[in-house]
Amino acid sequence: MDTDRNHDVAIIGGGAAGLSAAVTLARSLRSVVVVDAGEPRNAPADGAHNVLGHDGIPPLELLAAGRREAAHYGAQMRHDRAVATRRHDGGFEVELAGGETVWARRLLLATGLIDQLPDVPGLRELWGKSVLHCPYCHGWEVRGQRVGVLGTSPRSVHQALMFRQLSEEVTLFAHRMPDPSDEAWAQLAALSIQVVDGTVDRLRIEDGALRAVVLEDGHEFGVDAVAVAPRFVARSDLYEQLGGTPTDQPAGAFIATDPMGRTEIPGVWAAGNSTDLGAMVAAATGAGVVAAAAINADLVAEDAATAVWARIGA
Repeated sequence: MDTDRNHDVAIIGGGAAGLSAAVTLARSLRSVVVVDAGEPRNAPADGAHNVLGHDGIPPLELLAAGRREAAHYGAQMRHDRAVATRRHDGGFEVELAGGETVWARRLLLATGLIDQLPDVPGLRELWGKSVLHCPYCHGWEVRGQRVGVLGTSPRSVHQALMFRQLSEEVTLFAHRMPDPSDEAWAQLAALSIQVVDGTVDRLRIEDGALRAVVLEDGHEFGVDAVAVAPRFVARSDLYEQLGGTPTDQPAGAFIATDPMGRTEIPGVWAAGNSTDLGAMVAAATGAGVVAAAAINADLVAEDAATAVWARIGA
């Protein structure tokens, strides 16, 4: 088994948060390794939005640029999957699927999350295109179109209200959501949001394009886009191997941290969607920078303490 023991920080995940952290740490002359399996959550999307100066940039193009920048400052890249981690020799060993083991003094988990979609045929096929969840990420692209909202939880009413800001033709399909409150019914009625009872059977797709929402009773409703609220679940396997416990909330499960990204496990930070389920690309980028700065400060303090002890012992 090959082992690389020369890193200050191992970053697991090469998305916006992980690569931003890598740039920040490498610019501080830290030795950094980024382990990434190459499966970005936003790969199906045509563009990443609300990224200042780069609005609409294809996600894979953005990440490629980030890798170039990180490598320019000396960060190392491993196109591999981290499968296990443990404490070892004052730091952390991370085993990769390809057989290599990397060692680092600190660990940053930028592992992202998994979108758990309802079991409705058609959702996964069009996810990130005409099936979406975030009005800020993709709302402009469906403005003025016929938007259906798949009801899965009380949050679906809020989602319908958000998309009503962008289109006058919004339909809320009750599907499996609980009955809205009186206040919610009043809001839906006041904004002329149609509510359709019945369970959704599937999305009708023709030539790769969304055409309609089909109920179990066979009724069809023409739509151009469908909004859905998935359950967001952080990729927390490595965190749990180190003894951490993900935090549950109504929208999903995440790795809890302090404002600087420090987790409950000494030496371990988290950034991006693994700790903030609602973080868009720009927010994940900022979180990566903040966590990197905190990690660097922690290493500076440790290095200073080591130098003091070495001087005393000399």
